[in-house]
Amino acid sequence: MNENRNVKIRVRNLSKVFGNNPKKALEMRDQGHKRPEILDKTGQTLGLSNIDFDVYEGELLVIMGLSGSGKSTLIRCLNRLIEPTEGEIVIDGEDIPQLDDKALLECRRRHFSMVFQNFALFPHRTVQQNAEFGLEIRGVDPAERADIAEKALKQVGLEGWADAYPNQLSGGMQQRVGLARALANDSTVLLMDEAFSALDPLIRGDMQQELLELQHRMQKTTVFITHDLDEALNIGDRIILLKDGEIVQIGTPEEILTNPADEYVKRFIEGVDMSKILTAEHAMRPVRATAREDDGPRTTLRKMSEHGLDSIYVTSRDRTLMGLVEVDALEQAAKEGKDHIRDVMTHDFRSVGPEEPLHNLFAMFSERSFPIAVVDAEKRLQGVVVKGAVLDELAQAGDK
Repeated sequence: MNENRNVKIRVRNLSKVFGNNPKKALEMRDQGHKRPEILDKTGQTLGLSNIDFDVYEGELLVIMGLSGSGKSTLIRCLNRLIEPTEGEIVIDGEDIPQLDDKALLECRRRHFSMVFQNFALFPHRTVQQNAEFGLEIRGVDPAERADIAEKALKQVGLEGWADAYPNQLSGGMQQRVGLARALANDSTVLLMDEAFSALDPLIRGDMQQELLELQHRMQKTTVFITHDLDEALNIGDRIILLKDGEIVQIGTPEEILTNPADEYVKRFIEGVDMSKILTAEHAMRPVRATAREDDGPRTTLRKMSEHGLDSIYVTSRDRTLMGLVEVDALEQAAKEGKDHIRDVMTHDFRSVGPEEPLHNLFAMFSERSFPIAVVDAEKRLQGVVVKGAVLDELAQAGDK
């Protein structure tokens, strides 16, 4: 799916050992030993081991795992807040582990902004001053940085709060300030480490939606750390699942849920409501036959009889969906000698896009018995979904 997308960050053979004898730990790793045995024998903790992945331009990549899986270590290695033990981290041609201090500082300023779980706001500074902080450190002119920060605050819905202090804001609003500060820096990559974990569930859901809307508008390359599977599934273009410092699986939410790599991933995703993850495209079936609005009723009835249909969708020559006709209406039109089915065509049916979640389709079936039309952005008919196909798709997903 990503063949034509530009790689923003390339990570290869990345490992991190915590301890004073990393060479011994890596030697044991290369001999096939795992983290617990390495710790027991050497006292060294293998935080990350042989990590390989790409981050694409404009992608929202989620790195997730349980506590101790290495996800926070990984995101901090990307900008060298934690020094990698070995491996490459290349962003726009620069290998970050090879940079000297001056070049690293410039690389961080140019490429990375970070949003933390605990907001990391200065309590004695106003919202505006907090949003300006990164620009102030870079020596940006006061008038220019005030203008940039004001625009960033507007992007996150905090216009009118510039003169407030952090203790006057709710948790969600404080996190928006942190996000505005990151956006004001205009870095090429946004790093978010458990950014919404401290928020209550309702505000957390709102912030996830706001992040998605912001991502849609700005197409900012974002790496987001979470331990929450639902959060990962909700916001991630792709997900990297870590266990004991190693990558277990990389894929889209659908790929991980429908094709888990091993038993660990299967256990990890147990209990997920598949009807909220699978889409109309998963359950879509080919259209057996269509009619055109200038067809006659007898021709259309014959076509429906051949394919065992009691209703048929009407399309233009380029498959744009025009309407639907039922067998009873066609039989009446034939008796009355009507020449075209457009006279008895109805628009009383449901159509959805390919990305419509399956759980939204159940109510549609209860309203009408027709197959649900699946159409693209230009309203061209792509396929149909029947109720049995939805149930089959969910049953198959549950068996995997």
